[in-house]
Amino acid sequence: MGDTNGQVVAGGNGQGNRLDQLYGPSDVLIDKETDSLIICDVGNRRVVRWSHRSGTTQGEILIDNIWCYGLAMDDQRYLYISDQGKHEVRRYQIGDKNGTLVAGGNGGGAGLNQLNSPYYIFVDQQQTVYVSDNNNHRVMKWNKGAKEGIVVAGGQGQGNALTQLANPYGLFVDTLGTIYVADMWNHRVMRWPKGAKQGTVIVDGNGQGAGANQLHCPFGLSFDRHGNLYVVDRDNHRVQRFTIE
Repeated sequence: MGDTNGQVVAGGNGQGNRLDQLYGPSDVLIDKETDSLIICDVGNRRVVRWSHRSGTTQGEILIDNIWCYGLAMDDQRYLYISDQGKHEVRRYQIGDKNGTLVAGGNGGGAGLNQLNSPYYIFVDQQQTVYVSDNNNHRVMKWNKGAKEGIVVAGGQGQGNALTQLANPYGLFVDTLGTIYVADMWNHRVMRWPKGAKQGTVIVDGNGQGAGANQLHCPFGLSFDRHGNLYVVDRDNHRVQRFTIE
């Protein structure tokens, strides 16, 4: 907190596919057990791990030949990866290359057993998988072992009504099952209580822009333990912090 400069912890050697390079990383998580970063290196179609220890100059490939986008890890250290090429989410044990299908996997489409460009994912303590189903403009919930998902936000086509989303990206679900989603092309962050038929706008809703109360293509979001919301405000090239009532 308070730093005006960051430090490079992975990549930083230009765009490329060497082990000391990344190409368009889209998501990252911290594996506390091994004190390392797990990164979706989307441009290289691979998931890599970079040790946090000082002196680390390159990563190691965990899974390759995967058009990954989003990552999540559950309490048992299973790794979940969305594959936008195969329109599915798989669960992996670290070191396992094949994984187990947990959402989608029936080709790209809008059926309840399908996804269409799954991007960010969130996994709760029950191993329920939430997926921002980007091209279907909805958030899907897949219970553990389910053969099809449940629409829990959007799903009414692309639009800016409170019942709609427009290419959802970042996703967070709290312990009550309330969904927070970065509604990218509507330049807003929405909150959908569990079971709700429509959401409420909690950040922005003031149209695309660069003001302190505006967003321009919000991508990622996260909460800290104090309840502050952090939003990756992509096309404003900044991260914003909001206090949510």
